[in-house]
Amino acid sequence: MTAPEGVTVIQAGPEDAEDVARLVSALLLELEPGAEVELSGMNLPELAKDLLADQLMYAFFARVAGELVGVITLHRCAALYAGGVFGEVSELYVVPGYRSMKIGEQLLDKAMAFAAEQGWQRLEVGAPPLAEFPRAQQFYEANGFICTGQRLRRLI
Repeated sequence: MTAPEGVTVIQAGPEDAEDVARLVSALLLELEPGAEVELSGMNLPELAKDLLADQLMYAFFARVAGELVGVITLHRCAALYAGGVFGEVSELYVVPGYRSMKIGEQLLDKAMAFAAEQGWQRLEVGAPPLAEFPRAQQFYEANGFICTGQRLRRLI
């Protein structure tokens, strides 16, 4: 499918934290359907507001006819293996009824342009497990990302 007419991608600021949190919550619940209790204890709107205000996270929205239909968040990282400073996509979500319409691609394009403006060397993303979400990896590979392995986490 092609993108609907009138798609705009704009940067979100701290004043948009409620909308960022709402869309990211939808993503997280899609990835982990039983995570409602954990998410409710995180106060995502306040967290998003603080991270955006401190420029520890950047966010961009996709809008269609005034409706928010997608979000991408990213942050700055640094590592020797990456040649210095680079960006990482934290979350990318498109509302189910708007998927396969190139909206995710437009969000990634905006993130890539932002990363270039920041002087970042690359943009990385941790995709969900391939066995459960094969379309996610296909999407990223179709948009120029190369699979370099899985990511692990340990809570502190």
